[in-house]
Amino acid sequence: MAVIAPPPVLPERRSTAPAKVERWSRLRHKFDISGTPYLYVAPFFVVFLAFGLFPILYTGWMATTQWNRDIPGSNHTFVGLNNFVRLFHDDYFWNALLNTAAIGALGTVPQLLLAMWIAHLLQRKMRARTLLRMGVLLPNITSVAAVGLIFAELFGRDFGLINWVLSLVGLGKVDWQSGTWQAWLALAVMMTWRWTGYNSLIYLAALQAVPDDLYEAADLDGAGQFQKFRTITVPALRPTIIFTVIMSTIGTIQLFTEPLMFNPGLSPTGGDSRQFQTLAMYVYEQFWSHGKYAYAATVSWAMFMIIVLAVGVNYLLSRRIRSSS
Repeated sequence: MAVIAPPPVLPERRSTAPAKVERWSRLRHKFDISGTPYLYVAPFFVVFLAFGLFPILYTGWMATTQWNRDIPGSNHTFVGLNNFVRLFHDDYFWNALLNTAAIGALGTVPQLLLAMWIAHLLQRKMRARTLLRMGVLLPNITSVAAVGLIFAELFGRDFGLINWVLSLVGLGKVDWQSGTWQAWLALAVMMTWRWTGYNSLIYLAALQAVPDDLYEAADLDGAGQFQKFRTITVPALRPTIIFTVIMSTIGTIQLFTEPLMFNPGLSPTGGDSRQFQTLAMYVYEQFWSHGKYAYAATVSWAMFMIIVLAVGVNYLLSRRIRSSS
């Protein structure tokens, strides 16, 4: 009888599917931990590259050319740093820089002091405190063009409300648009009215981290509001003060709509004698009125470097204050 041999035993094949699934799961988990945060912040950088970095670089290239609307084909004429040399000897540029610095100094200092005081008062327990906190932000959300037009009427020479009040106390009429100091002061008042409430809420948010025990202990010691403001509020707000100073400096250098609307003829010259023309208005004048695109780009780059310098100085001062405290 023939014996049938059993079939040969083949080696067992292991399935590679579970290994691939496990490897893919590890890669996905690793990407979820290390790569997902970059996806979250990617939209900001894409927008910044398109509307921030590219305009800065393109404007820097324009500043090295002789791009003039009245000179056909001049947009590719490379002139190096000639525009910056011309800027250094431009009296109108230095006048605009002086006006910008003066308006900023007159508007920023009282604005931030008043904002700190309002934040200190809003920190107290009072009726309708939420309504008052919302109300201080109303000037900031108002249209800046409307604000400029209204303040131009308030500071009008013949029929302005400010001159009418001055006449009641025996003072003569002031031509706010024609005088240098008068225009600076009027624009500083406009800036103070518009941005005080905004900075007050920033200071108020910083004060939320200050323990109420400090104010209660000061009340037990018989301290007044000014003493509590000087000894508790101001030291607690020191980092926030530095931040608001930097942001106010940047905003002042970019000041444009308020002085443009303040001028009765809406001219970018800032008055007949350029008495309140700011740097941003000077850029607008060179670009749109005269068609000097390359020179306008040069002034814009000068503004950018001034902002970087101002922020750097504020940063060094903040580090020094922080280290000494």
